[in-house]
Amino acid sequence: MHRKNIRKIVNKQLKTKHPHWKSMTRKTKKLLAKEVVDEVVKNYDYSQTLDLPIEQLTGIDNQTPSGGIRSLSEMADFIDNFHSDNLFDFDKKKKPYPEIIDPELKFIDDLFDDQIINSLLAPDGYSAPHRNIHPYQLFRMELLKILKYPEISYRKFCTDEYFGMERKQNRRFVRLPLNTKAMVDHTELSHFKTGLHFRQVMNVFVYILHYFYKSGCLENTVIHGVDSTELPAEINYPLCTVKIKNKKIRIYSDLDCDCGKRRNKRDKSRYVIGYRLHTLTAINPSTGHSFPLVSVVAAANHHDSLFLKPLIKLAQALGIDMKLITADQAYHDKDGSLLDETGVYIVAPPSENVDIPDNVMKSPIRVTCHGACDIPMIALGSTKEGHEFGCNANPGECILDPTCSKSRIINFDKGHFQPMPSFYNTSQQAMEIRKNCERPFNLMKKREGLETTRVRSQHGVVVRSAFTTIVTLLIEMAGTRRKPKKQEDEQKELFSATG
Repeated sequence: MHRKNIRKIVNKQLKTKHPHWKSMTRKTKKLLAKEVVDEVVKNYDYSQTLDLPIEQLTGIDNQTPSGGIRSLSEMADFIDNFHSDNLFDFDKKKKPYPEIIDPELKFIDDLFDDQIINSLLAPDGYSAPHRNIHPYQLFRMELLKILKYPEISYRKFCTDEYFGMERKQNRRFVRLPLNTKAMVDHTELSHFKTGLHFRQVMNVFVYILHYFYKSGCLENTVIHGVDSTELPAEINYPLCTVKIKNKKIRIYSDLDCDCGKRRNKRDKSRYVIGYRLHTLTAINPSTGHSFPLVSVVAAANHHDSLFLKPLIKLAQALGIDMKLITADQAYHDKDGSLLDETGVYIVAPPSENVDIPDNVMKSPIRVTCHGACDIPMIALGSTKEGHEFGCNANPGECILDPTCSKSRIINFDKGHFQPMPSFYNTSQQAMEIRKNCERPFNLMKKREGLETTRVRSQHGVVVRSAFTTIVTLLIEMAGTRRKPKKQEDEQKELFSATG
């Protein structure tokens, strides 16, 4: 805990005292980082009791629900009433643009209301008459790049090769004039992302999410999942390292990233330097299709379990209704506190490190009252203390009846007795479908190019991952990349035959 606090103090001082940190040479950064680290470690009070919110210690306090973020219901009202106060709606599109031929781009172009997007992304003091390029155009450029050109750099993207006068579809999609050579410089796109507040990013995301829920991609019954993936940083050599109580604190050029353990992968190092993307997904139980919803980005050195509650609270603030979340062993609700605070059940595979409680038989799980009893009890429900079980013996069946308490409470744990026990049928089905949570990560990282994104700050990763999620949802809504139903059915038959 103290190590995290020390690193937090060092980063804050470097950002505050050196606002032009990114433009400095690496040699200068090393000298400044060493100076600040030595000063903080020398004067740090290890006897203090840390009572900081976990959001602050993990560096995600800028990704928490705040004023100005609209929920899904508020966004629906905002969209319905947006044009009601306008006497004349000059910018509203009357007919589709013939230059946009690509069905995917055409679907997105028809879906978007540029005035609404502009109002959600516009900075304070925004004045449309004094701007040549508007926020909604820059937003469209970001989406176009992720959709069609994820592998190229921004510098190459903002050239005549992709936005020359002969590239009428691209120019029309981002609303650049067709009769001039007007172009957006790559630095303007960079400043656009840097200048966005988390509130603005979430609002434009909720705008897309509103239409995603209306699209029919999800059914009425939805299981949610939580999983994470690594996003390596571009520069992975620390500026300086200090050891405190046999553990190292590393400071990198990207002040927000850190070194953490990677999940075992055959072709990659055991460690990753960068960030982890913790994402809530929605899974259709009938089809198994999963879709990314909202994410939290944090340094890679923190344990996954720390981000479950902040992620759920952010999703609930956006109006996402959750009842049950399936996850891996890193996200247990071991004491039921998460259920008590959020009302959401977490189902994860039982941890191998948790012992079976006394007088509980395994395979299948059967609970008995005490060592002298062999009659399985029945589950009566749960309380704040744990799971309550009652006697299931018929009258006269148990010889210990006069002296038996006939009830028992088993505390919550990370094993079979989670807030929703692992041996329930619902829990078993949720754990079986959990692997589907990995599909959105594969799409976002490979198809939408999130894995190869050159980002040098946590804020940049937050914005880029949100835009990538938006693109993934737009592709699903457009449906242009889905396999033909006949081919999909054949694959299902082959899978069931071999599986």
